[in-house]
Amino acid sequence: MAKVFEEDLRDGFATRAIRAGQRPDEQTGAIMPPIHLSSTYVQPELGRHKGYEYSRTQNPTRETLERNLAALEGASNGLAFASGMAATDAVLSLFAPGDHVICGENVYGGTHRIMTQIFQSRGLGFSFVDSRDLDKVDDAIGLKTKLVFVETPSNPMMHLTDLAALGELVRERGLTLVVDNTFATPYLQRPIELGAELVIHSTTKYLNGHSDVVGGAVLTTRGDLAEKMAFYQNAAGAVPSPFDCWLTLRGVKTLPVRMRQHDQSGRKIAEWLAKHPKVERVHYPGLPDHPQYDLACRQMSGFGGMIAVDTGSLENARAMVESTRIFSLAESLGGVESLIGHPATMTHAGVPKKMRDEMGLTDGLVRLSVGIEDTDDLISDLDRALSSAD
Repeated sequence: MAKVFEEDLRDGFATRAIRAGQRPDEQTGAIMPPIHLSSTYVQPELGRHKGYEYSRTQNPTRETLERNLAALEGASNGLAFASGMAATDAVLSLFAPGDHVICGENVYGGTHRIMTQIFQSRGLGFSFVDSRDLDKVDDAIGLKTKLVFVETPSNPMMHLTDLAALGELVRERGLTLVVDNTFATPYLQRPIELGAELVIHSTTKYLNGHSDVVGGAVLTTRGDLAEKMAFYQNAAGAVPSPFDCWLTLRGVKTLPVRMRQHDQSGRKIAEWLAKHPKVERVHYPGLPDHPQYDLACRQMSGFGGMIAVDTGSLENARAMVESTRIFSLAESLGGVESLIGHPATMTHAGVPKKMRDEMGLTDGLVRLSVGIEDTDDLISDLDRALSSAD
């Protein structure tokens, strides 16, 4: 577990992205943080070390990343993990058999899977509710409820949760609020400022931004939770390699400029799709007709590059995702290159069909991760792909 340097929190966002948690190497003056590939560290005498013993427990490169990400989210502590799911596992492992968790119904399929197929068998209880409706969240709270877990914007329906209002509700009930901020990133949304105590990221996505690293992180304002997760991080050992941490740090340095382009292209493409005759519906919080547009403007500083498009049928979706030239058919999101996917058979295949239907995740839904290529080229690519649909 790394604590953020207090002076970093006084800098602007772009400055933090490039500099937070990092100091020039004292021995050589190297501006880039070294990659400490050592698995173990020599101890000068019995019972005394120089702050590091074994790289599963502590690693200087990992600590640099942890401080950097904590500073971006405005947290006091950061913990890096081998994947976003390892980060989610660490948060859920804070709780004991018999505890109850309320989760937004529209979350990443892997989140639903780990909750229902792993932690439920260990004795945790889960209720999946539409977190857009805080009355439903409140109604689901019971005597054993300990945690409220939401994604906003959600994957893939782009539903929003009012974090300020939910944070107030959670505080009143004495619960813990965790927010998966992967889609928005701290550049567009900072849940801790709105009442969250824990923020999760799949650093695989926008934070790294180059589709070459798998990783995750948990950022928190609470020292007690950080200490518990640091113990679990060491005991379970699902930590990223020093090289993966270094690559993620490299990616974060360009996060502000990348997110501006993702957002700019996302807005333009969403507006174009909304007028296309072969598109039934576009799910994007930056469109004025999105039912939560006002909340998005209030809660976020931009809308990002994630768009969901309902093509009307599985056949149309198949034709679209198999006909693009620039958008690549693949899992994941948030890289500099544009990706296209079919949630019902890819990212959310493990979610029961009844639940998918209830949240509007149809077989005709296509998810776009808009990259930073030329926007006009991306629109032409989608136009050509949509022309292949009935």
